[in-house]
Amino acid sequence: MSLFKHGRYSGYLRPISYLIDLAIINGVALLYLLKSEDLFVFITFITIGWILLSIYSNFYEVYRYTRPVNILSLIVRQLILFTLFVFAFSGLYHELHIYPRPIVKYTIICFFIIGVLKFTIYYLLQKYRVSFGGNYRSTVIFGLNKKTLALENFFNKNPEYGYLHKKTYSFKNKQQSLSECFEYVINENIDEIYCSISELTNSQIADIVDFADNNLKILKFIPDSKEIYSKKLRYEYYDYIPVLTLRNIPLEDSANTIIKRTFDILFSVMVIVFILSWLTPILAIFIKLESKGPVFFKQSRNGFNFREFDCYKFRSMTPNKTAHLHQATRGDQRVTKVGRFIRKTSIDELPQFFNVLFGDMSVVGPRPHMVSHTNMYAKKIDKFMVRHFVKPGITGLAQISGFRGEVETDKDIIGRVKYDIFYIENWSILLDVKIIAQTFVNAIRGEDKAY
Repeated sequence: MSLFKHGRYSGYLRPISYLIDLAIINGVALLYLLKSEDLFVFITFITIGWILLSIYSNFYEVYRYTRPVNILSLIVRQLILFTLFVFAFSGLYHELHIYPRPIVKYTIICFFIIGVLKFTIYYLLQKYRVSFGGNYRSTVIFGLNKKTLALENFFNKNPEYGYLHKKTYSFKNKQQSLSECFEYVINENIDEIYCSISELTNSQIADIVDFADNNLKILKFIPDSKEIYSKKLRYEYYDYIPVLTLRNIPLEDSANTIIKRTFDILFSVMVIVFILSWLTPILAIFIKLESKGPVFFKQSRNGFNFREFDCYKFRSMTPNKTAHLHQATRGDQRVTKVGRFIRKTSIDELPQFFNVLFGDMSVVGPRPHMVSHTNMYAKKIDKFMVRHFVKPGITGLAQISGFRGEVETDKDIIGRVKYDIFYIENWSILLDVKIIAQTFVNAIRGEDKAY
């Protein structure tokens, strides 16, 4: 049987991945960490531990549509858990004389090799699908609308994911019968059925579910235009009563809050000590020489839970009475020469690392607006207030996605809110690192709306 068989993913891929990774962690241990006579105990405990940790962390839950950043997240999570497990093992069997520094080196070497192999297999499979048409799944879509057309377009334009789309059925004219669709699915050996909720009745959905179950077909649903179905819902039970929670916010978890706050403190201290300590006196001289007024500019912003706080910046404008009411615009006469440079490079935002240290802000999060603008957008823009479920940030996903600076049209603020909500619902420490790295790259390049 071919390893890269058509249809569902091969049942051999995951066991092979397990065997390869177990060979790596035990082989590196034999070469680097242990004496050969100690290997039996190590192999037994570490193999069992690796399998249990992998199940707990979903380390092998990687699919054709999994994003590379999610794979990296899985690798980092498994690395942390496995390192702790090896430390625990060394404490239990202290007679093996396994010391902390070799353990850290051992786990880093293992995960470097495992990570390289994991990404190599991921991209080789994509290349295999594009070049040879193997390892694919054939699909049909029940229902025709904008979202199903977008999904069909995704299947057709991204062959590396291995989807071969066969047909999209429309039920708007009421002439298309489900029995004909089912016959096509069986005759063409379709692997996955995608259904648009808005295009089907409850009875049709029930029939499709029964058909998929009885014929071993994978069934997936596409959210319709109804707002509730477009959310990332959390499924919970109150006794035996199923309850859906509208919005799952990772930063409401205490462990995630501690991780993010620790990262914020460490990162802000590094910036304050290694950059602001020498940059502030230099900028202060240039700012003072060009115009009278304070070095720092303080402005009230709305933060977590809509609380107001004082947000700090290097002053980039001549002192004026409208600074708290109007954003800087292109060619704004209030901006000084020094101010134009520090705004273009985003240096004017650096004092906000003190806000991060004080706990008013985070390094990454939705950008806070002036109080007057917040009050205006809260009434005008749907879901604008969702941004205040978390601390505001110095930079954010919206800013690196082209929605920074002046709000020229409603489209700008709507786009900003959309990206901010996505960030809130999908936060991870790796996403923060990615946003910080992209912010740094954008600052060096210079951005069109940084004025």
